[in-house]
Amino acid sequence: MAKAIGVEEYRRFQRFLEQSAGIVLGDNKRYLVESRLSGIMAEEGIATLEELLSRVEGVGAGALREKVIDAMTTNETLWFRDRKPFQLLEQVILPEFDGRPMRIWSAACSSGQEPYSIVFTIESYREQHGGGPSRVEVVATDLSPSMLEAARRAEYDTLSIGRGLSEQHKERFFDRKGDSWVVKPQYRRMVSFRRLNLQESFASLGHFDVIFCRNVLIYFSEESKRDILERLAQAMNPDGYLILGSSESTAGYTKRYKTERHPQGALFRLVPPVEESGASSGRRRSFQLSDF
Repeated sequence: MAKAIGVEEYRRFQRFLEQSAGIVLGDNKRYLVESRLSGIMAEEGIATLEELLSRVEGVGAGALREKVIDAMTTNETLWFRDRKPFQLLEQVILPEFDGRPMRIWSAACSSGQEPYSIVFTIESYREQHGGGPSRVEVVATDLSPSMLEAARRAEYDTLSIGRGLSEQHKERFFDRKGDSWVVKPQYRRMVSFRRLNLQESFASLGHFDVIFCRNVLIYFSEESKRDILERLAQAMNPDGYLILGSSESTAGYTKRYKTERHPQGALFRLVPPVEESGASSGRRRSFQLSDF
């Protein structure tokens, strides 16, 4: 980036990113904008952020706009990140689903480590306990086309594969491909990937028993957080579970969830709807084949 970012153009970029992706960029993140956009600007022959903004806000700039949003929303991740959410899945949630189908949504899945870690957790549970869900579908979404493409390939280099995976996991769930490791086909087939902006409707995704939406809400405005949490509730089956990041909570945004405290961490469980008679229904919704 040839020229330092001015205050006004940075504010303009903050507005653009919030309107396009829902992300609230702090006033102290100019360095991040410079580092992530410098390559795109050099490639496009653009000298200033103001010029870039004029291009991406113009007619027919869809491809460039996607590249800019992609660069700003790409985050590093690792296998079994933070561990505790996967312990909650294994030790608290999965025992409820022995012999029953299960749908899970991994929101903001990045390059695929989270949804595949979910699959590995479920398969390990099945092996250890001789039971588990009768059928599993994991839907993984992200805003970034490049991250989704990487997740679908499920091929990871030596550096990526070493971040959080044990040797046992590598041997069981991956095939070696030269200097890379590829998730075995039977586990890739358990995950489907779709592009989704969390500001958009979730209706096409269907309903879920568990939603992982970790370390995502921290990037949104207070109003957007409230809206997303409400719509996540609408996408959950009765008694469904929401798993957030360790610093995130539903408190102060909505009353659609109740917090369950466990040694492994917090779960946010959908509050049963109040029926017309005034009684609360804690029964789960029955699955139909059309749900899958």
